[in-house]
Amino acid sequence: MSDSFDGPTHNAITDIAIMRALPKLTAVSPADPIAVAKLLPLIAASPGPVYVRLNRNEVPVVFDDSYAPEPGRATVLRPGRDVTLVGTGIMLSRCLDAADRLADQGIGAGEIDVHTIKPLDNETIVNAARETGAIVTAEEHSVVGGLGGAVAELLSSACPVPAERVGILDAFATSGPYEALLEYLGLTVDNIVAAGLRVVARREVVTQA
Repeated sequence: MSDSFDGPTHNAITDIAIMRALPKLTAVSPADPIAVAKLLPLIAASPGPVYVRLNRNEVPVVFDDSYAPEPGRATVLRPGRDVTLVGTGIMLSRCLDAADRLADQGIGAGEIDVHTIKPLDNETIVNAARETGAIVTAEEHSVVGGLGGAVAELLSSACPVPAERVGILDAFATSGPYEALLEYLGLTVDNIVAAGLRVVARREVVTQA
């Protein structure tokens, strides 16, 4: 939504869902400028079509030059004990902030960078689900058909655990300052933290049952 002053016609909030539905197409959503610089040469050298999702605004820098992404492989940024936060694009930095805040409440939150949404790194996500028993996804996209949908589809068949999706809730975006628009649509650290608390509580209920 970084073209935020041009309204719904210029806000891409369903693009990942569309790209995921196209056969043999790879969908990539880098988190910061370093991720873009690292991933683009790899993408250019790979066979087949690739959709790359970029942001027009300045975004927080998450990585340093040691970052070594592999197309199709998620990156585990920190291990978790109680919940795993799975982020893509600009929401990755907000997941990291949310993990710090959850730690202040005694909750060990792991963090995974999913720069490649299709094909999804099933192994890494399922392993995290088994380790922590709870998953939260976060994306600058509709909760329908994007990263959250892809992860939910995977978990339903491979490792059913409590999961929450932080994203745009079946609504069109609107016009305004970019940061204010993210806040208005609920793409906030507060909402990631709240989702983390909910899935941990749900996991406890399932465990006790």
